[in-house]
Amino acid sequence: MVRTLPEADLFVDARARLGEGPVWDDRSGRLVWVDIEGRAIHSTDIASGSTTSLPMPLPVGIAVPRRSGGYVAALEDGFHAVDADGRTQSIAPIDNEGGRLRFNDGACDPAGRFLAGTMAYDYANAPGAGALYRLDPDLRVTRLLDDVSISNGLGWSPDGGTMYYVDTPTRRIDAFDYDVATGAISRRRPFVEIDGVGRGDGLCVDVEGAVWVALWPGWSVRRYLADGTLDAILPVPVAEVSSCVFGGPALDELFITTAWSTLSDADREAQPHAGSLFRAEVGVRGVPRASFAG
Repeated sequence: MVRTLPEADLFVDARARLGEGPVWDDRSGRLVWVDIEGRAIHSTDIASGSTTSLPMPLPVGIAVPRRSGGYVAALEDGFHAVDADGRTQSIAPIDNEGGRLRFNDGACDPAGRFLAGTMAYDYANAPGAGALYRLDPDLRVTRLLDDVSISNGLGWSPDGGTMYYVDTPTRRIDAFDYDVATGAISRRRPFVEIDGVGRGDGLCVDVEGAVWVALWPGWSVRRYLADGTLDAILPVPVAEVSSCVFGGPALDELFITTAWSTLSDADREAQPHAGSLFRAEVGVRGVPRASFAG
């Protein structure tokens, strides 16, 4: 039987246009997340909800902590180093077809490589224009997948041997065999076919091997067991649920980003907290996520 969990609580009334990419930064004990269209990296203290922001010069799909300090961010035109004051330096550009494409989401693998993918701004008329990239600690870039429409959630099983991936229009979560030693992917297959309202967006994995996926515009986060069985639905009181991550010192709280970027004025009035951060206690801990090792 599918469980319905208590609705997620409002955590920070941020009202970001396109909140995305939450990452737990265990160096600072803060939640790092982005507003893609607002061009900002945000860092939130989970005890107080106090948030500081670093403006970015371009749309930012995801920012991850860097072991050597600061962040690495996937901006519109490639991977950039970001220091504590928000200064950016391009370290690995990609071909974004003259601004036709942008990065959308990503995550670090268990060895500290940074994977992130792209999409066309006009994705409805440009299916398959994006790709999935891997940034290695030596700053070399490898193109892992082509024919991607909206590159989205990434996560790894507790042993690191399976990578989960969402290309949103497919209405699937796919699984790959993953070689942690090399960063190679192989044997792509469907893990879950997403039915009902909403399509898959960002995701994370818990210590039991279950996958939590945000549904856009699905008003919820779903938990799928390691065999693909739908186990639980976590309601969220806004439609555009974009991503989720486990955070807190024990990784026992689920933090959820949302957006209002495609809502009508009437829908925004009905969903006054769209674009805000939400939080839920879901009774399980998350798999730790590595920082970028470069």
